[in-house]
Amino acid sequence: MPNWGQVLTEIQGTRVDNPLDIVRRKYLGIMHEYTGRNIIAYYSGFLQKNNLNCNIDDNDKNALMQAVHGLDKSKGLDLILHTPGGSTAATESIVDYLRSIFDCNIRAFIPQIAMSAGTMIALSCKEIIMGKQSNIGPIDPQFGGGMSCAGVIEEFKNAVDSIKAEPDSVPLWQAIISKYHPTFLGDCKKAIDWSDSMVKKWLVTNMLRDSSTPDEDANKIVEKLGSHEETFTHSRHIHMEECKSLGIKVIPLESFPNKELGGCKDLQDCVLTIHHTYMHTFSNSPAVKIVENHIGSAMIINAASANT
Repeated sequence: MPNWGQVLTEIQGTRVDNPLDIVRRKYLGIMHEYTGRNIIAYYSGFLQKNNLNCNIDDNDKNALMQAVHGLDKSKGLDLILHTPGGSTAATESIVDYLRSIFDCNIRAFIPQIAMSAGTMIALSCKEIIMGKQSNIGPIDPQFGGGMSCAGVIEEFKNAVDSIKAEPDSVPLWQAIISKYHPTFLGDCKKAIDWSDSMVKKWLVTNMLRDSSTPDEDANKIVEKLGSHEETFTHSRHIHMEECKSLGIKVIPLESFPNKELGGCKDLQDCVLTIHHTYMHTFSNSPAVKIVENHIGSAMIINAASANT
C-alpha cells in the first residue's frame, strides 16, 4: 500500500521531504519509544481554518485504514485526538473499526481539544490522558447549522407549557414551531437516544468494565455530558478535574515519570511537542486534516479538497 501522506516538494528538480512532515514524524516516533505502543495522530486544523470542513466524516475511515496498515496490532493503540467533532454515524463506524483491530486496548491522548464526536471517541477508549490545558466537551447531538437537538425539544416543551398557561401566546409560538419540518422533533429525540446509547455501550464495555456498577457509572457520565440543561452550550470546555468527578477514567499527562528521550524530558514534553508541530503545520501549509502514524504513513487533506 502506498504512503499517500508523504508530502514532497520540488526544489530545482530535487525531491526533498517537507520539513513540517519530518519534524512531526520524528516526535511521533519518539512517543512510540516512550509508550511501546502504536501511535496514530488524528488532527483537524479547525482552529486555524474554521471556515473549512475539518469535521469528522466517513473519509476519515480511509485515513485510519491507511494509518493502521503495517502496525503490530498486539501493541495496542494510543490515539492522539484534536477535533471539533463531526458526524455521529462516521464516529460510530470509526470506533467500531478501531475496536475491531485493537479490541479495547486503545488510549486517547487529548493535548488540547476533542469536542463533541471527538469526546465520544475518547469515551470509547479504556482511558483518557489529559493535561491541565486539555478539554473535552458535551456530546448532545446537533443538526445542521449547530442546532441543538435537546434545545429544540426543550423549546417545544416550553411552548406547550406557555400555551397552557397563556393561550394568547399561541400566535407567537406558532411562528416559531411552524419552521420545524415534519418528523423534526422525532428525529431530534432519536438522535439523542442514538448518541446516548452508543456512548453508554462503549463505556460499559471498555473504560468502566472493571467497575462494580458500570451501568450506573455510564449513566452518570452520559447524563451530564449529554444534558443541554447541565452544560448550557455545545461549545462548553470541560477540564480534567471535572472529568474525574464524573467518573471518567483520566490519567494526568503530567503524571508520567521523567525520562529524557530524543530531546524530550518526559512523555508530556513529547506529546505537547507533537501538538505544536501540528499547529505549525496547519498555520504554514494548506493542510486542514492529518491522520498519520509513528512509522510515517499518513493521509493529509488539503484546503483545496475541503468543502467550504
